[in-house]
Amino acid sequence: MSKKKLFPVANGKTTLGMHLMLDAYDVPFDRLNDMKLIYKFLYEIPEKIGMCRLSTPLIANADESASHRDPGGISGVILIKESHISIHTFAKRGFFTFDLYSCSNFENHVKELLRYIKKTFPFKEHELQIVKRGLQYPTINK
Repeated sequence: MSKKKLFPVANGKTTLGMHLMLDAYDVPFDRLNDMKLIYKFLYEIPEKIGMCRLSTPLIANADESASHRDPGGISGVILIKESHISIHTFAKRGFFTFDLYSCSNFENHVKELLRYIKKTFPFKEHELQIVKRGLQYPTINK
């Protein structure tokens, strides 16, 4: 009987997880400035990709006067059993960043996740990075 692998494997080594980072451009202002939509978005994502919520989303509207470089926007995060998911919107610039870090392998859910994100926040351009984390993660306790 084979044991199910708990962690993803990269280049023959066990890794702790994956970190997906998405930067999206030319997004409608009203979508990026809607706190209820962002809350709903974060609340629904874990279930859509087979992960488990540990909290409800925490959403905050950042004051644009806080920094001369930052036009303000909405930031949100949700804790999941596998780690966390976050979004930071910059509605006045039509831009957002999205992060999903998980100690679980979610490679099979990336296309589904991107479709859901694009449906919720229709973007025209994007940059996507997926990084393997913990490349030397110890598999036994010391």
